[in-house]
Amino acid sequence: MKRRKFIENTGLLSAGIFSPLLLNATQSAFFNFRTGSELKSDIVIVGGGLGGCAAALAACRLGASVILTEPTDWIGGQVSQQAVPPDEHQWIESFGRPESYARYRTLIRNYYKENYPLSKSAKEARYLNPGNGSVSRICHEPAVSVAVLQSMLTPAVSKGQLQIFLNTQTIEVYTDKDIIQSITFLNKNTGGTLVIKGRLFIDASEEGDLLALSGTEYVIGAESQKQTGEPHAPEKADPGNIQALTYCFAMDHLEGEDHTIEKPAMYDFWRNYVPPLKPAWPGKILSLDYSSPRTLVPKTLSFVPPGNLNPAPKTESLNLWLYRRIIDHRNFQKGTYPSDITLINWPQNDYLPGNITDVKKEVREKNLYQAKQLSLSLLYWLQTEVPRPDGKQGWKGLRLRKDIVGTDDGLAKYPYIRESRRILSEYTIKEQDITLEERKKQARKSNKQLLAKPYDDSVGIGYYHLDLHPSTGGNNYIDMASVPFQIPLGAFIPKRMDNLIPGCKNIGTTHISNGCYRLHPVEWSVGEAAGSLCAFSLARKVIPRKVRKDQKLLREFQTLLMKGGLELEWTKFK
Repeated sequence: MKRRKFIENTGLLSAGIFSPLLLNATQSAFFNFRTGSELKSDIVIVGGGLGGCAAALAACRLGASVILTEPTDWIGGQVSQQAVPPDEHQWIESFGRPESYARYRTLIRNYYKENYPLSKSAKEARYLNPGNGSVSRICHEPAVSVAVLQSMLTPAVSKGQLQIFLNTQTIEVYTDKDIIQSITFLNKNTGGTLVIKGRLFIDASEEGDLLALSGTEYVIGAESQKQTGEPHAPEKADPGNIQALTYCFAMDHLEGEDHTIEKPAMYDFWRNYVPPLKPAWPGKILSLDYSSPRTLVPKTLSFVPPGNLNPAPKTESLNLWLYRRIIDHRNFQKGTYPSDITLINWPQNDYLPGNITDVKKEVREKNLYQAKQLSLSLLYWLQTEVPRPDGKQGWKGLRLRKDIVGTDDGLAKYPYIRESRRILSEYTIKEQDITLEERKKQARKSNKQLLAKPYDDSVGIGYYHLDLHPSTGGNNYIDMASVPFQIPLGAFIPKRMDNLIPGCKNIGTTHISNGCYRLHPVEWSVGEAAGSLCAFSLARKVIPRKVRKDQKLLREFQTLLMKGGLELEWTKFK
């Protein structure tokens, strides 16, 4: 029997502030175990992000018992603990997403309508966008997603079918040949440990923790052209070439007040830092200049926050204030908010000097610290030095909103992770399967009807342009048009392990194709398919890989998915 131990990395999680929006059923779950306690469940899900939550919902709906663990005190992953408003495709309001994801979005809007003093027009809006941010049709506060996801999971919790353990970190995995037997977890608040045994395990962690701890074969970073045949892959594989992580934060603007933070310890370093990228970045990172993602042509952004009486203006170039705004004060009754609130996840706080995954503990801690310093330095630069339209410098009224992200330092509870360890699977999705340029070469129909490579084993659909941020290996943006795609079951099935399934952005993609499959609704679809697969496999008393190999089982499973509200092909385009 193999025993693998995780050396805990400190400095990643916040002090453990609980949102008042969380229900007591979930808050108390991890307090109920003592050191040496042992639990059993049909399915164990590691990671409470969107994929993990969707997996739990699906598995419980199909009758399985589930334990869900989360290393922070917020479920929701990139939409909550990482504070990133949903990145979605243009048809999201009507099709191209699971029914459960549509319900999640509706519940967010209903939460505002039922609990906030909205303006008359906002309350009557069919598609309320609380922040009216340009990046998403549903920009909203992270804690609202926590509350909504909790409400969706609560029925299963109340029945005893689902247990959720927050602030619970994986530390050891026990395997026997190709089977995970159990996982040992650490309660980050009390120091107590818990052993959980399961029949099937889903890795929905942000960095693919179970892949490493269980000895499951995986890849990280960039594959070579020889390995994948992808036109944009590098000549040589580079495991250290990973998309930048980002520590997001929220702020508002109180004109006439001074909320300037203490000068960050690394401000002078970041103020003079020029990203070492190829093609070249157009100057210092703390500036309004950046590379246009699609063309890499240098462009200049704008930054003009709202005044006391006037809204933040639209400017000739993109006004960053409006980009990820999560509260537009005009959506609420007068006096509710003294200002808009915007979320900062920009090119200027993408951290490029190093990685936190598959590195030594001291390297991880250093990079996490420096990434936080970059975000705080960006805030300080905006408060003191950013050029203003009136010729002055800095906006002293910018106020760090610690309450929005629920931390003492005002930065998100967890860095925004764009790229995880990825499982070595029976099928690997590649650039040539999804990009417009490559699909044109193989298409027989008009451009309007172009679709990605079809999969007989599809378990979901998604769409987003191929979006790779600058990477730690020195690449500038890789941004390409893609076509609506399917999610193949083969990308979920490990080459060897029999009872482990990926449940988020750790499915079988490449460094390149991950740029399409990493976004919010696709992660949800992946999680729902993973949870459904595990529950279906248990009910049929087969291992998950058998479902893909047996045509009868595969068709039964796909029928089950469709009955559960998942679309398996883009019928709207036919």
